[in-house]
Amino acid sequence: MSEQKSQFESGHKIPIHDLKQPGLQADMKGPPPRNEEIPTEDGGYQIYKAAGKLKGKKAIITGGDSGIGRAIAILFAMEGADSLIAYLEVEEKDAQETKKKVEEYGQTCHLIQVDLKKKEDCHKVVDTAIEKMGAINILVNNAAYQNMINDINDLTEEQWEFTFNTNIHPYFYLAKYALPHMKKGDTIINNASVNAYVGRPDLLDYTSTKGAIVAFTRGLSNQYVGRGIRVNAVAPGPVWTPLIPATMNHEAQDQFTSPMGRPSQPSEIATCFVFLASTDSSSISGQTIHANGGVVVNG
Repeated sequence: MSEQKSQFESGHKIPIHDLKQPGLQADMKGPPPRNEEIPTEDGGYQIYKAAGKLKGKKAIITGGDSGIGRAIAILFAMEGADSLIAYLEVEEKDAQETKKKVEEYGQTCHLIQVDLKKKEDCHKVVDTAIEKMGAINILVNNAAYQNMINDINDLTEEQWEFTFNTNIHPYFYLAKYALPHMKKGDTIINNASVNAYVGRPDLLDYTSTKGAIVAFTRGLSNQYVGRGIRVNAVAPGPVWTPLIPATMNHEAQDQFTSPMGRPSQPSEIATCFVFLASTDSSSISGQTIHANGGVVVNG
């Protein structure tokens, strides 16, 4: 109990360790990331209280095997939504765990192993969602890659292109292929980052793609808001996911915190996705929610 409670208390430090990329949640050391627990006023936690906000909805979630994506899938399930999880082959173990958790809450979880850098695989995700679920009400673009490089002179052209091919091009392809199947009241939610606003120097390519995601969100919203399809983004700050030990050096991990005195947990970010996917946010489109632990940014 004390380990779980400490993750929501000011002063909590993540366990510093290394994971081989892309990083499996099952291999993380220390207290695991929290998917269903929400902080309480005393620094403790309670299980997320669902209210049926997404009952009957069908969602695509990319990168839903672990981290923020897993928490989104689980909270969506708690709110009554079925999901299709797109993941990399090496993430099979994590994806199966996500599926198990979704099913524990009485919802259906379909898995599809794809390489989202390929537009034909993005099309396959949408086609499979229609085949398996019969509809697409929510598209969550979440899958991403990062790798720390301190100077542009050391950032290879290959990494720059790989990051863009992973982090922003699939957002375009999936939205393009999904929108013909979506209707008034449906939503697209893109995962951006605080780094798009603070300009983190050791993640230049990642930061650039996240800025592109914010602009993409605004432009696509302006295309579709009049048709009743809302497009928004969430810009997390430091969040305890497999991406951290898999891509950050020990110095960066030691400094991994926020003005709240701790990193966020995936569950805390997932609540924002629930809000944006539900009618609670019916008048919000083209916007970004800054779930970043208290970092004040200019929108």
